[in-house]
Amino acid sequence: MKSVAGTLKIDLAQFRDLEAFATFGSELDAVSRAQLDRGMRLVELLKQPLNSPMPVEDQVIVIFAGTNGLVDDLPVDEVRRFERDLLDWFHTRHSGLLSEIRTTGALPDENAIRSAIENFRTEFLATVNQAETARAPVGSDRPGDAEPAPAPAPQ
Repeated sequence: MKSVAGTLKIDLAQFRDLEAFATFGSELDAVSRAQLDRGMRLVELLKQPLNSPMPVEDQVIVIFAGTNGLVDDLPVDEVRRFERDLLDWFHTRHSGLLSEIRTTGALPDENAIRSAIENFRTEFLATVNQAETARAPVGSDRPGDAEPAPAPAPQ
């Protein structure tokens, strides 16, 4: 866990400082904006249901994905679903990696973990994009670009 969460504490501290600074409404540069966005995603990944602690091997996978930037391009509101689906993916297709983390307490081959997460991520992003396309109004280039409905005429 230590090797995976190495920069997590610093990243979250910087996020909290930047978040406090951003509340004053000042313009942020691209680097600061990216750091703020990553912090929001990391916070979402660290949330756990009340009285339902997550197994250490699941935590390792989730934190690995977050600290290595593998969730940086996800919409923040999709992070929790990504986490849930990623863990299901690992439990069904990469249970050997999870059991190795559980039994040895060490991080197995980082390339294998990264590759597995990236494979899942590709499929997940495809479903997110399909869902956004399905929600897009007819004739719209992007989701949410629809004109508001005109107000009914008074009678």
